Amino acid sequence: MKLLKTRAELNDELEPFWKCAARISLIPTMGALHEGHMSLARLCGPCDVRVLSIFVNPTQFGPNEDLTRYPRTLENDIELCEHEGIDFVFAPSVDDMYHSDSGITVNPGAMGKVWEGAIRPGHFEGVLTIVAKLLHLVRPDAANFGEKDFQQLTLIRAMCRSLDWPVSIVAGQTLRESDGLAMSSRNRFLKESERAQASVLYKALLTGRDLIRSGERDVEKVKQIMLADVSKSADAQVEYLTGVNSETLVEEAIVPENARLIGAIRLGSVRLIDNMAVYDA
Repeated sequence: MKLLKTRAELNDELEPFWKCAARISLIPTMGALHEGHMSLARLCGPCDVRVLSIFVNPTQFGPNEDLTRYPRTLENDIELCEHEGIDFVFAPSVDDMYHSDSGITVNPGAMGKVWEGAIRPGHFEGVLTIVAKLLHLVRPDAANFGEKDFQQLTLIRAMCRSLDWPVSIVAGQTLRESDGLAMSSRNRFLKESERAQASVLYKALLTGRDLIRSGERDVEKVKQIMLADVSKSADAQVEYLTGVNSETLVEEAIVPENARLIGAIRLGSVRLIDNMAVYDA
């Protein structure tokens, strides 16, 4: 495994693979790696050149968000990547990635202004812009993203379709702790009392899924029952909790065939997001 800290180093190392048309897979991350990230690396083909990027992207954080305290654990991340057999870790600086920032960004459109986008204005512009940069720099055949950030995954797929990007976007299933909490780098910030309540969002999504599978089609009724589940947690504050069309992210009055349940709550200073398909693919 090689650690690459600049765009120039990345270019030098990947150029021979581009010339021989080797298959390259990219796993974009913000570091603080855990088993969820490693599972994305395992989605790559057995002969793929695997490039895992580690970059805490400042443009996707709002002014009152947790950029300064976002966990940075590069030494441990490198050990995990070495154990996993990753070929290259690309961990550039902010200056290297945005050295000639012109203020031009990728507009996420209407789908980027709802749910997470409504709560975190500008977030998806930052996400799509850095993903576009990474796709341009690495030139991968495939890029792997987790389903936990479902709106992000949907927007990245839409961007690649709209801009005719020749890359396959591969989705990895959400990995969970034993109580159902979706794995996340931010989970480490939960206090002990908050961690005991953190699976409440997952359980509410399960309730909603089971309700729809049993025949309920009124999205508003499903929402109210899921909200009642979350209210059992004394400290959880709901930001949104609903069912949407998984392709458009639009909340429809009647549960669509491709419904996806999505939710975000706060426990203390920590935001937890999660989602669940209603029907198996």
